[in-house]
Order: sequence, then C-alpha cells, then structure tokens
Amino acid sequence: MSSNPIYEGADLEALATLHRYQSWIVETFQPYISGRVVEFGAGIGNISQRIRPLVSSLDLVEPSANLVAPLRKRFEGDTGVVIFGEVLESRLPAIDDETYDCVVLVNVLEHIEDDSTALEGFFKILKPGGHLLLFVPALKFLYSDLDALVGHFRRYQRDELNGRVVDAGFEIIRSRYFDTLGVAPWWLLNTMMGATGFNPLLVSIYDAVFAPLSRGLESLAPPPFGKNILLIAKRPET
Repeated sequence: MSSNPIYEGADLEALATLHRYQSWIVETFQPYISGRVVEFGAGIGNISQRIRPLVSSLDLVEPSANLVAPLRKRFEGDTGVVIFGEVLESRLPAIDDETYDCVVLVNVLEHIEDDSTALEGFFKILKPGGHLLLFVPALKFLYSDLDALVGHFRRYQRDELNGRVVDAGFEIIRSRYFDTLGVAPWWLLNTMMGATGFNPLLVSIYDAVFAPLSRGLESLAPPPFGKNILLIAKRPET
C-alpha cells in the first residue's frame, strides 16, 4: 500500500470556499456519522469542522506536515479532537481492531495506490455495524494533469469502487454518482485545456450557482454519471 507523500494541499485554500458543496456531502453522510469517528486525510479541516458537532470524538489523520499546523490551530482547545500527523500506512496498523463507529475519507482514497488493502484495514478498525463513508473523483475519461499533479492514482467508475468495497467485506448501503453538472466544466477546463489549479473566482461561482442546482436536480433522481462518487457502506454486525 502506498500513498503519495508529496501532496501539499495547495488547492485547499481555494476549495475552502465550497461551503454549499461541502455541506451537501456532509449532510448526505450525516445519518451515518456518530460516536467515535476517524477522518483520514483531513487536510486543513474543511470537512472535519462540519463533522465535529455530530460526534463524541474525532481523530484526524493528516500526513502533510504543512497542513497539520493549521489543522491543530482550527481545533485548538477541543479535547474531543486528536490529530495525528502521519501517513495512513503507519497510522492504520497502529489502530486496534473494532475501534471506530465511523471512518470518513473525502477525496482521499484515490491518493492510495493499494486501495484494496486500505479498505481491508478500514474494515478491521470499524466496530461491527460501523460505517465507511467515501467520496472520490469519478469517471476515468476525466483524468487530467491536475489529477496527476495532486497525486491521484485513479478516478473511479462506480461498479469498480463498489466491487472493491464489497471485496473488503462491507455491505453497501448507498452508492451514487454525485455532481453531474460538474462533469462538463472539469472535462473542458482540466481534461481538455490542461488547467493545473483552481481559479478561486470560478470555484466561488460554481459553489453559489451550480452546486445548489446540481443538488436540486439530483434530489429528484440519482444521476447516471457524475464528477464524483459518494458511497456509504457498513461493516456487518456479525
């Protein structure tokens, strides 16, 4: 199992303005977030701060040294949050079996070369009945220079991700493509035009206009494709 250790999160400040988009993700996950939770790849805490009010304790694992300081500052004084500045490969084996009620990875699994072994590790550290919450980039044809630059080993097809999660022992509760309106802009700007960063103005416009529109459309029916995949799985009770 190998993840990319050089990702420094240069895009995270620009993406921090995606308030509606991130709330959409967490609100979809919310019924399954409770108890003792671990988030791998917490970054600067954009998702973590939305999870915190829902849980009794939150462990945050972040391998990039330059992101750990702002993460610690964000949760300074919160005794319910523990931050581990280490890579998943060293932290995961150090966790006792059946420790957590919930494991969260938002835009992280694609950074792990051996994702199948990682999924088996997540299964072991979850309590029976605990939940795995995944959000990953989707559609192989969208893979771009930006994906490569930030350390993505892959973009997923839904059937591919479902298969790996089931093979690790999980039962899938929900698996769906997410953000169908984001496919065309990503394909044009990143896949075709080769953009290697996020324009803060375009990010803000997308969050203000297109994210609510996409959310509204997808509330009517699951989309047949999307820029991302959102998956909720459960470790069986027995």
